[in-house]
Amino acid sequence: MRPTKAKGRLRKYRAILLFGAPGSGKGTQGRILGSIPSFYGFSSGEAFRKLRPESELGRIFREYSNRGQLVPDQPTIRLWRESMEQALKEGRFNPKSDTLLLDGIPRNVNQARLLQAALDVRFVFYLSCPDMSKLVARLRRRAVIENRLDDANIDVIRERLETYDRETRPVLEFYGPKVVRRIDATQTPIGVLREILGFLAQGPP
Repeated sequence: MRPTKAKGRLRKYRAILLFGAPGSGKGTQGRILGSIPSFYGFSSGEAFRKLRPESELGRIFREYSNRGQLVPDQPTIRLWRESMEQALKEGRFNPKSDTLLLDGIPRNVNQARLLQAALDVRFVFYLSCPDMSKLVARLRRRAVIENRLDDANIDVIRERLETYDRETRPVLEFYGPKVVRRIDATQTPIGVLREILGFLAQGPP
């Protein structure tokens, strides 16, 4: 997806990133906030899981997720662009009035760089959960509730958490303290939502 033009220049899409380790609650917050008018939510994980298993991107997703690894940058960015183009075409996303809620993208610093020309990131809400045992418990519970096979294997879970620490956490430094807001993810979902809404009410920095 290429940004639209505004008076002869490229328009960046206003965006908020939901950030945190697997199991930190990004998906829950994304679904809640995405139901509010003027917000449009995109979850890369959900988008990949909705692909036909026999499709090119579907096969790539299964190959990497079954090992607990991140899908490479090129297919991840491609999926995002194709999804956003479809949302624009169908009128589900209006870049003039809507704010993007991004969950699961960018997943590393290179993806953040690739998206710089398209996104005006106003906030990065970092759902922090230093207790890895709680994340593991959440992921295993989610595997049962949502039939998520990629969350059922303890070795895959550990690989996902190690991959997050190694590849995804540096994204926080890329965006910097001006836009990053740390939120305790061990709270109830309502408590997390209350903090996010409080920051949104104050407006961007």
